Amino acid sequence: MAELKKLNVGCGKFILPGYTNLDIVDYGGNMLHDLNSYPYPFEDNEFDEVLCSHILEHLADFHKPVTELYRITKPGGIINVYVPFFLNTKYFGEPDHKIPFSIRSFDNYEDITKRKLKFYEQWKLTHRTNYEGKARFEILTKRFHVSNFAVLKWMNAIVNIEPVMYERFFAGLFSPEEVYFKLRVVK
Repeated sequence: MAELKKLNVGCGKFILPGYTNLDIVDYGGNMLHDLNSYPYPFEDNEFDEVLCSHILEHLADFHKPVTELYRITKPGGIINVYVPFFLNTKYFGEPDHKIPFSIRSFDNYEDITKRKLKFYEQWKLTHRTNYEGKARFEILTKRFHVSNFAVLKWMNAIVNIEPVMYERFFAGLFSPEEVYFKLRVVK
C-alpha cells in the first residue's frame, strides 16, 4: 500500500515528519512558497491529507486558497483546518490576521447533496456565495475549541452540542478560542 502524501500548509516552525512542509519563510526543512501566489507548486490531486493550522486567517483572500487546496487534494482527501474564532482575542489581538472565521465559514463550499438540511440551513439551497467555484467539501466536523486551560476544557462538550446556535446566541458572551474543520474533498 502506498504511503499517504501529506501537506502542512503554512508550517512555520511546526515541521512535521512525513509531510511536505510549506511556508513563505525558510524554517529549515520546509519548501518555500508565497501562499498568496497561485498556483501552489503542486500537481492536481497530489495530496491525501492537508493540514492548515492557523494560516488561512493570515492570507489575503479566502476563496483563492480554498480553491487551490481543493485542486491539490485528491478526491476523498481530507483537509484539516484550525483557525482562531473571530470574536476571540486570539483573532482580533493579532494585527496580521486578515480573514475572520466562524463556525459557518465553509458552509458556502459544502456539498449538500447527500444530507438533510436543518431548518436554519435552508438558505444553502439558493444563496451560495462561493463565486460558483468548483471547490466542494463534505464537512465531516466543525467544532469550537473553547480553551487550552484545563479548568475550561469541559465547556467544549456544551458549546459543540449545536455550535451554529451557540455561535449565534452565546459566543459574544463566552467566546471559544478556535474553530476546527475536517473537510472531505468532493470531486
